[in-house]
Amino acid sequence: MRKLITNLSQLVLPISVMMLLIIINLIKGVDYFSVTVVNGAFYGNIPNILFGASELVILSIGMTLVTAASQGQDISVGVSATISSAVFVLFVLHAGEVTLLVIVAGFLLSCVVGLLLGAFNGTLVSVFEVQPMVASLILYTGGRSIAFMIDGKLSPILANDISNQIGTVIPGLPIQTPIILTVVFIVLVAILFRTTNLRLYVETVGINPNAARLNGINPKKIIFLTFLLMGVCTAVAGFIAVNKAGRHDSVNLLKNIMMDAILAVAIGGNSLGGGKFNITGSIIGAYTIEMLNRTLLRLEVEPAMIKVFKAVFIIILMVVASPVVRVFVSKTLERVRAGRLTGQFKGSSPKDSLISIANSTGKEE
Repeated sequence: MRKLITNLSQLVLPISVMMLLIIINLIKGVDYFSVTVVNGAFYGNIPNILFGASELVILSIGMTLVTAASQGQDISVGVSATISSAVFVLFVLHAGEVTLLVIVAGFLLSCVVGLLLGAFNGTLVSVFEVQPMVASLILYTGGRSIAFMIDGKLSPILANDISNQIGTVIPGLPIQTPIILTVVFIVLVAILFRTTNLRLYVETVGINPNAARLNGINPKKIIFLTFLLMGVCTAVAGFIAVNKAGRHDSVNLLKNIMMDAILAVAIGGNSLGGGKFNITGSIIGAYTIEMLNRTLLRLEVEPAMIKVFKAVFIIILMVVASPVVRVFVSKTLERVRAGRLTGQFKGSSPKDSLISIANSTGKEE
């Protein structure tokens, strides 16, 4: 019960921010939740948010694990997704006739590439003990050039019906395909946590690596594993992104998404210093960021100014969620509570006051 309460308390921040954005959008127009059906598929503000945040949700899951275990962040996630998706496109374009089997094979190949990129970062962090942000800076700096070389210095187009359906909708299904793929991925992650001790090991390593080692957990292996999982997340995100776009743009594909992924982890109530984590919070945080972007557009903020408004919003959010503010609020509430008790028992005998305090404490428990 106590664990459930703790998990729910971590979701207060992302849910509060999302509710605030919903209120702002409802003030702008009461038709915010309206949904239309076009060619048998749902479209509207909410479906568009779910659609647009697909890649960010998947990357935020991997970023949460990396942050929790390594006490740092992987800033190369967008670049890794670009490289793995470049391999996918290259494979599909050279396979001749494009069939579902070819698409699946290309996707699995891109996952292998993602694993290799994750292993590269993971080796630097776990074996050579390089700070995660510095280790991933290598791929962040040169990764897009690698993708550019894989592309053959072009922006190849995925001109086939299967890729188009993966990036948009499958005929007969009312929900856009990227949304379905994201839900499937979340379910698989949930099954992974249910059937393994991964959460326990990651949190233990993130909180105290030395204590984890004394309990038979190898911190290096766990950190390395989280980077491998991050590699898979980048491959899946890259696969969705390139099919959405219908072509591979090694320069702009998922550009700067790593900052949103880190922010999603923070908004989700997770510590960027590692330790305990809440995947649900990160997922809500990712959708919140997408809602924020679309809210600013709906408020007719100029595209060039969106980053400024977003930065101000993030600063306010981070200050409100900071440990200093939390401690201040906690102490203030304690003083108010103490003041109420003092006023409640003023004029009573010491014995009666102690009995009343004990009874009130028992009721609270």
